[in-house]
Amino acid sequence: MSHGRDTSPKPYGIVGAWESGEELIEAASRAKALGFTKMEGYSPYPVHGLIDIIGGKDNSLHLIALGAGVVGALAGLFLQASTSGAMNSLVETLPPAVQAIVWPDWISNIMVYEHNVGGKPPMTWPMFVPVTFECTILFAAFATAGGMIAKNGLPKPHHPVFNCEAMTRASTDRFVLCIEADDPNYDEAKAEKLFAELNAEMIEPVMTSEGY
Repeated sequence: MSHGRDTSPKPYGIVGAWESGEELIEAASRAKALGFTKMEGYSPYPVHGLIDIIGGKDNSLHLIALGAGVVGALAGLFLQASTSGAMNSLVETLPPAVQAIVWPDWISNIMVYEHNVGGKPPMTWPMFVPVTFECTILFAAFATAGGMIAKNGLPKPHHPVFNCEAMTRASTDRFVLCIEADDPNYDEAKAEKLFAELNAEMIEPVMTSEGY
């Protein structure tokens, strides 16, 4: 008995293609008015206003960058405070019972070595700015790149929408709208009728067996 995933062909959506961005905008507007909510547009160049109609699927990447930047800044500060002896100076101001919890001796022995540079006080924050800044940028950059890859579902060498003939010209001179089958209001006959009313030069149902 096989326990593998179901790879039988399933509907991914229905695609319509037009000759201009204005027609794509009209098609997306009409589809939204009919209650379709999961759509994607494909065009040779950005079509102004399209994203406002179909909506963005996810715009949380900036939060990932912000969170990673904050972590990077704290990591940079901790690294410098530990190696300059500032952490020891800070911990010594705490009650002994608290010191044993937040900064036990084994951490001090492993992570902290005091190294006075130029006779400066241990916690000289202006001296810490360059490394803190660089750590912030480094963490944010890697998190942004990784978050973009993860949220786009990459690596994805093939997408079901490329199974249809209309997509062969989507990067040159055609404007394509795909209404996706996982839309709660998806109705293939209704979508096909809409595309026909809007004089789509090509209408194709899209099938997939890739588990999208």
